[in-house]
Order: sequence, then structure tokens, then C-alpha cells
Amino acid sequence: MGIVLGIDIGGSITKIVGFQGNKKFISAVQVRAEDPVTSAYGAFGKFLKVNQLNIKDIEKICLTGVGSSHIEDDIFHIKTCRINEFKAIGVGGLALSEKEEAIVISMGTGTAFIRASKHSNIHLGGSGVGGGTVVGLCSRLANVSSFETITELASVGDLSKVDLRISDISAVSVGSLPSHATASNFGKLKDNATSADLTLGVLNMTFQTIGMMAVFATRNDTIKDVVLTGTLATMPQTRGIFNVLEELYGLRFIIPENAIYATAIGAALAGFRD
Repeated sequence: MGIVLGIDIGGSITKIVGFQGNKKFISAVQVRAEDPVTSAYGAFGKFLKVNQLNIKDIEKICLTGVGSSHIEDDIFHIKTCRINEFKAIGVGGLALSEKEEAIVISMGTGTAFIRASKHSNIHLGGSGVGGGTVVGLCSRLANVSSFETITELASVGDLSKVDLRISDISAVSVGSLPSHATASNFGKLKDNATSADLTLGVLNMTFQTIGMMAVFATRNDTIKDVVLTGTLATMPQTRGIFNVLEELYGLRFIIPENAIYATAIGAALAGFRD
């Protein structure tokens, strides 16, 4: 069997991965374009160039993501299939984490929660809080809109100028919550808060919101492994914020290698099965 490609056409970024017929991973690349058709074909061309391949080397293309509905025909007359995005998220998350079952969270423009196992991928729900939230708020509050700049600014931010903590309003811990836990995101916004402080505040609010939704998703379930995927999962601040939630609620948050490409990987692997 030839090479199988998985293409995740998102709201702003398209990711593409390739596997040999024996499911050996080749590489992953991404492109940014507003038009989904342009983005998909651009990603395809870039993948071929980076890996020094020809069109005839590709046997199958598996599309997923919100933009995949805009591509109705086969790409360059190569067999092209469409994989349900929630299935792709679940399959990709389990493959990267090497888990048999987990709650897989795709942190893209918005956020999706999938209960994934070898036999099913159930969409538990989602949230409009995600990467789009981070970019939108940071653009307005700090005049920055690239993830690279947001990450750099947030690394020197001070949350004490933005968030209200339990220690700010209580002399003792509240229930099982420690004094350093957040009582209110942006509830202590200082006049002298800098762009770095605001940027860190946006990331903290976004990750805490997604993390708490994961806690609720596992509350009545035996699954305690949560796999984080998508662009936000790769930011340096992610691990530290989710570590706190691990300690508080006994979950295990996993950020696998190539987390940003999880959905594209899931599409390709699902294409092998189908």
C-alpha cells in the first residue's frame, strides 16, 4: 500500500501528516490560509515538497476538520475520504498517548471533549473557549495575535495583578481548595497590569476553564486519563496550569508528542481501518 495522508482543515491552520502503508509515520507539516480549499491544496503541496514525494506516491487522502466539507471531489484524482472529526480526535488521541481509553480534548479554535476507546468515540460536548478565545482577547487586551508572541509575553506575566485568589479573600483554605487556588479570573485586575500580565491571565483563564470541564467530564466515569491535543497543548504554560488541576482532582493530564497533529493523525489511521 502507498502513502496515506491525513489532513485536518481547521478554522485558520491546516495540518497534514503522512503514513507509509505499514502505518509508519513519515512527517507532519502545517500551513495557514483563510480559504479551506486553498489551505488543503497548499498543505498537500508542501508535504510533497518537504518529503520529496510525487503525486503518484500518494494512495489515499483522509480529510477531517471543519473545512473539509468545502472539498467535495477527490484531490488530484487521488482517492479522498472524509473522516468524522470527533472520530479523528479520539483515534489520534489514543494513538499518541498509547492508551486504550481516555477523555481526549482537542483544543483548537474552540474545544471538543471526546470519550475515546478502541470501540467508540463519543462526543461529550464542547466549549467556545479555546484558541480563538486566546487570540481574540490577547489581540484586544495586549495588541498581540500570534501564538509565538503570546507565549513569549505570558512567560514574564504576573497573575497576582490579574486573578483573585482564595488567599486574597480568606485567611484559611476553602474546603479542599488550597489558598493559592483561583477564586475569580480577572477578579483582581490592577491598573498597572502589563500586557504580559493580561496575556498570562487569558491563558490561565482558558486552561482552567477547559481543565474544569475535563474534571466534570470524568466525575461520573472510571476514566481518569485526559489527553490534551491541539495547538494550545503545545504552549509552555499548559503543563504548569494543568499540573495544579492534577493535584487537586486526581486526574492525569497527558500531553503527547505531536499533540498539535492529533486530529490529522487520527484521520489517517481511521482511513487505514476504513
